[in-house]
Amino acid sequence: MANNPPSARTLGQLRASGWRSRSVRDEVRTNLVEAIRSGQSERERWPGILGFEKTVIPQIENAVLSRHDFILLGLRGQAKTKLLRLLVHLLDPWLPALEGCDLCDDPFHPISARGKNMVRELADAAPITWIPRDERYREKLATPDVTIADLLGDIDPIKAASRRLSLSDEEVLHFGIIPRTNRGIFAINELPDLSPRIQVGLLNILEERDVQLRGHPVRFPLDVMLVFSANPEDYTHRGSIITPLRDRIASQVITHYPRNLEIARSITDQEAWTERDGTQIHVPEFVRDVIEEVAIQARQSEFVDQASGVSVRLTVSLLENVISNAERRALHLGEDRVVARLADLFAADSAVTGKIELVFEGEREG
Repeated sequence: MANNPPSARTLGQLRASGWRSRSVRDEVRTNLVEAIRSGQSERERWPGILGFEKTVIPQIENAVLSRHDFILLGLRGQAKTKLLRLLVHLLDPWLPALEGCDLCDDPFHPISARGKNMVRELADAAPITWIPRDERYREKLATPDVTIADLLGDIDPIKAASRRLSLSDEEVLHFGIIPRTNRGIFAINELPDLSPRIQVGLLNILEERDVQLRGHPVRFPLDVMLVFSANPEDYTHRGSIITPLRDRIASQVITHYPRNLEIARSITDQEAWTERDGTQIHVPEFVRDVIEEVAIQARQSEFVDQASGVSVRLTVSLLENVISNAERRALHLGEDRVVARLADLFAADSAVTGKIELVFEGEREG
């Protein structure tokens, strides 16, 4: 990624530079094609994602190449949010936009009233700003109290009164987070938690690519890539995705837990905080294997609620607690080197009890 934005500062300079507009879906598709052609491996394209190289990543890349909106469906602790946030690396390092516009207006094709007026009045002198890729990704955790105003926007009567504007004037609109992500990627985590009437508000964006606010006569042709995550338990119990919305999400990708011990250990080693200041702590290989087996056995046990899942965070927290107990022992003894023991596992059960949901005898099926 270039550290500094391009030098063009006006619409005329941007036009002279040869820059061309393209949709955000074309942008991420083109950048993915270039990354694959350059010989980048899956781990280079999706840094920090382990165990999905032959399963999840190909499906996500197929969705991107198809210019699809998509949903990641999986149990807790399966890196769904991390995968969505890595999509930002498929965006261009910098994107030009008309300066001072709420909707990140394309300098060549503005959609807001302010952007259109700016181009009409100033022509090639219209000022532009360069937006870094990190500011073009936004996400929202779905909760039952999320409103249409939060996501799409609403009419601002205070603005209308203070500026003496008619409620039919586009200038009185206060845009929500999705319109403000125009020309970017917007993620909604735990989609089933959105109430059905709020999900209905997403239908136009997914299919017609526009947004309408409170019956306001102006329609905005948004350019937003929408991605979602959901837990299958939430999908059927805590909430549901309405059928028209599910039909409009073009691709559904299923995530999973690590398929073998080696991958599980690699993930835990990557995510856990293991280097402690002042104390050298060695964790034997068999202790690390036992830590991973705790999660593996829990995912196979009939006494554990498999619909809830056993998160990868369990092994991460368990390894950190085992190391901390060994560190505490070294501090008491005044030693600067210590080896973790199996007994440290018993002192680390606080990392397990909150992450496994048991099925009691009366609740078991069969």
